[in-house]
Amino acid sequence: MERSTRQRQAIREVMTELNRPLSPIEVLEAARAKVPGLGIATVYRTLKSLVEEGSAVAVELPGEAPRYELAGKKHHHHFHCTRCGKVFELEGCPGDFSFMVPKGFKTEKHEIVLYGRCTDCLH
Repeated sequence: MERSTRQRQAIREVMTELNRPLSPIEVLEAARAKVPGLGIATVYRTLKSLVEEGSAVAVELPGEAPRYELAGKKHHHHFHCTRCGKVFELEGCPGDFSFMVPKGFKTEKHEIVLYGRCTDCLH
């Protein structure tokens, strides 16, 4: 288990406060407000450690580098802003997609990503 440091605590706080999937760069920029000397290597190491211990999960979007969010959330999907690149959580799920699966196939999981502009980018 990794010891708790100011840097690690700042990264956890940022993930909790922003409450959306974050890129390592987004984590770095937000956490530097709390720990000015924070470096990108520390962010990557900490995110890797948080995933390994089960405190965070990687969010994989097609054609994108992983983003990270805190673990333990209910099943949900994502909205990806095509202008600023931020990713936001969408609560809930529209339901069971087994009716779309070819006969004899079995669905194991699904992911829905909506693309458009966030409220900040609409103005």
